[in-house]
Order: sequence, then structure tokens, then C-alpha cells
Amino acid sequence: MLIHPWDAAIDDDEWRGWLHTTDRFGVLAVNNTDPLQAPIVVPTHFTVAEKDILIHLARPNPVWVHLHAATEVRLVVTGDYAFIPGHWRSKDGDPVEKGVPTSYYATVQFVCQPTVVDDPAAKAAILDAQLADFQPEGKHVGVDDEPYQRMLPGIRGLRLAIVRVDAKFKYDDNKPVTQRERTIAELGRRSRGLDGAVASQQRRRLHDVGDWNNRRRAT
Repeated sequence: MLIHPWDAAIDDDEWRGWLHTTDRFGVLAVNNTDPLQAPIVVPTHFTVAEKDILIHLARPNPVWVHLHAATEVRLVVTGDYAFIPGHWRSKDGDPVEKGVPTSYYATVQFVCQPTVVDDPAAKAAILDAQLADFQPEGKHVGVDDEPYQRMLPGIRGLRLAIVRVDAKFKYDDNKPVTQRERTIAELGRRSRGLDGAVASQQRRRLHDVGDWNNRRRAT
């Protein structure tokens, strides 16, 4: 993934904070054991547990043979995205038709070393962690009770040791402040899809990054 300096996360707290606001639903990408075939891609919820990512998938999922062969995999989370029309991005004084469109988005990509988990107690621990993460209000039985106990053999666990995190916040931070403010206003007027979330991200980055050229000179 291409990450320009102005698109990079300010620090780890930024991407961790953004991830905490999401549903922690991403795409697991695994190399195909046949290099002539497309990679295996699995949409899934996941839980971040310190330096590991926890996932469980159905035993019949075709990804397992490829996971056993993989040294590294990638888990991708993308959100707060919107298409930005060219006429929103024209330079001050230029005809709006000369503006070039782009996409805004936030993405966090984890490069990880996978370990398949089949031990029943270890699988139960993964389920416990995920239930605590996604259903903190409770209202479920323990994983040692029915129906989970009966269903446990039908799943396999996956523990992903995080090797590297690539985080990108693409919101035109290298453009003039006046243009970014104008885009925020346009997103508010259009107000469709994720426009509100995108405007919030751009507004936050505008506050935290400020004028990119001034920030770059200062560092």
C-alpha cells in the first residue's frame, strides 16, 4: 500500500483510536498455495488482544490449507471513505472543471504471522475474548455451556501475531487548509453514505496536522 508522508498515521494512538470506533470487521488476505490462483480473502470480525489478533472461522472454510502454508498474512480494515468530486478540489482561482477527483479513506492493515488453534480450551479462550469484545453487555451463556460446547468442534481458532501495522488516513492533508475546509463543507451539504464520518476525520486531521508544509518544515 502506498502511504505518502502526509497520509501516514501521526502515531500508534491515532490508528488504535480509530480502530476502536469501528466494528473491527476486516478482510483476511492469505496467499494461495497455488501461485497462479488468486489470494484467499475472508471477511471476518476480529479482536485485538495486545500484540495478537484473535479470529475464529468455520472448520469447512477453504482458507485453512492456505493458512497452514503461510508465513505471513494481512488483515485489512477500511472505513470512513467517500468519493471526492474533482470540482471540490480545484485550486483557488482555477475553473472548477480543472479539479481532479480522488477517494478519501482510513485503513489499518496488519501484517501477521498466523497460528491455527485447534485445542478446545484455547479455542474457548478465543471465543471468550471475542464475546467480551463484541458483546460486553453479556446476555450469553459461557462457552463451556450449550449451545457453544456442542458447536466448538465445528470451528477453528486463529491467532495472528502482529509483525507490522500499516495505517493510512487519506484526507488531502497536503492540500491548503482553505481547500480542506471547503471539502468538509461540501461533504456536509452532500450528506450521503459515510460523508459525515469522512468530514469528521478530515476535520480531526486538520486540527491535528494543520498546514502540512508548515508541519514538515518544523520537523
